[in-house]
Amino acid sequence: MSGIGEILKAVGDFGLFQKWLVLLTLFPCLGVAFHQFCQLFMVPHVPHHCDTSWIRAVGPNLTEEEQLNLTLPRDADGAYEQCSMYSPVDRDLVSIMTYGLNSTEKCSNGWVYPSAQPPSLLTEFDLVCDRKNLNNISQSIYMLGLLLGAMIFGPLSDRIGRRPVILISVVLQGLFGVGIAFVPHFYVYMAFRCVVGASVSGTTMTILALATEWVGVSSRPKAVLISHCCFAIGQMLLAGLSYGIRNWRLLEIAGSAPIFVFFFCIRVLPESARWLVTKGRIEEAKKVLQKAASVNKRTIPPGLLEQLKPETQTKSGSTLDLFRKKHLQKVTSIMSCAWFVNSLVYYGLSLNVTNFGLDIYLTQLAFGAVEIPARVGCIFTLQWFGRKKTQAVLLLLSGLVCLIITGIPEDQPVVTTVLAIIGKFMASASFSTSYVYSAELFPTVVRQTGVGLCSMSARVAGIMAPLIRLLGQYHRAIPMAIFGSAPVVGGLLCVLLPETRGTDLVDNTGGGCPPAKVCENANSSSENGHVRGKDGGQDNDYTKTTHF
Repeated sequence: MSGIGEILKAVGDFGLFQKWLVLLTLFPCLGVAFHQFCQLFMVPHVPHHCDTSWIRAVGPNLTEEEQLNLTLPRDADGAYEQCSMYSPVDRDLVSIMTYGLNSTEKCSNGWVYPSAQPPSLLTEFDLVCDRKNLNNISQSIYMLGLLLGAMIFGPLSDRIGRRPVILISVVLQGLFGVGIAFVPHFYVYMAFRCVVGASVSGTTMTILALATEWVGVSSRPKAVLISHCCFAIGQMLLAGLSYGIRNWRLLEIAGSAPIFVFFFCIRVLPESARWLVTKGRIEEAKKVLQKAASVNKRTIPPGLLEQLKPETQTKSGSTLDLFRKKHLQKVTSIMSCAWFVNSLVYYGLSLNVTNFGLDIYLTQLAFGAVEIPARVGCIFTLQWFGRKKTQAVLLLLSGLVCLIITGIPEDQPVVTTVLAIIGKFMASASFSTSYVYSAELFPTVVRQTGVGLCSMSARVAGIMAPLIRLLGQYHRAIPMAIFGSAPVVGGLLCVLLPETRGTDLVDNTGGGCPPAKVCENANSSSENGHVRGKDGGQDNDYTKTTHF
């Protein structure tokens, strides 16, 4: 990149400037966890029954128990049916009490909920009976927003810059997040959630790209790990916030409004020097580089700064390039499958937190806490056992745990929850491994395309996970069986991939050789431990997740 790499080394890999920048990026990560899982606490299990106030017209002095006894059928356990009632009739009260009612129908006048219950999505929008599936559908709509955000804001940040896209995303996230608290209809709620999902994707994706473009190669894993742990902390904070605020509208405001604080920090957020150089804005790039060096108490040699020239961008590979070489076909297919099943089991467990039988707030707290050692421990397992074994074993174990859960009786919630936490640990560690492994498997010319395709497959799995949960109405074990069997298959497929531990990143497609062999050849000619790109020796940006 025409000297930008050498200048950034002179500025400092991870000085005070980069530390402040990474610190700024952590705040949005907390909001991501909130929007990802907040709906779990807005749709609590609430007892309900059909509104049968029609009988009050002929029996105004009936007690509540008498009214329910006359107008609601009972199930096999003797409890009142929640989704059906006796059909209203045009008869007097004496006739109804003497002969009773026989024909039933679905609730036609809405439902009645306990008066002491705090307002929730379930009670305000009647997400019960025939409408209960809207809960999982709305989760899929949010995941669809994440996918659309990646497709929209990714190219947009390359076109207009990192800072403008972060500004747009933050404003959208804040406005529509707070706006959700005032929606009058559930379909409007789903539309707003889709926009929030897109803006969350734009914010996190762009701000992490900005941070990694400023942080040196050796410190990028540290920055990525910190952001992953911050996401886990956000999940833990969500448990406390939702426990203290039971009104869903107030909870939405409390979780969405703080992003506006970050809006005021954008003025001190620097633009990416790398992006400025690629767009030929050399003078602006020089200013931000000098400012970064000043904060880091470093000096950039004047001659080095004068050598900075606009970058001649090399053409990236297309999606078709991933399927032209046999070894790339295998890598693309297997890694896309690995990301898909990894996302499926991760969200399958995370979105099922209300069904494990224990207190949902404590379960959510444990689900967030377990991700921190999972992601930190991933560093050591990758070093000790390599990428392939780690990826395969973690997927297999996360799947096997889910399969074991299907055989646990419903009256054993503690066992089920403990197993689910173990599964979440494995899935989280596997996700971190996938980022590393994918970036090392794909050559430089198609790395962005390959990792992007894998990420898209994970988004598709995120959309499908809530919909798979709908199959639980046929048998409670079906969703968990799917969430368990898929990663087992993915883990077995990973055995067919080459090992990349200790090898350098590959520039080209290798003339048909598997990536590991290409890397071995590269090792013999690489003296500094990094594969050089075609653009003049700059370490590829994707090394942010490849070297620990």
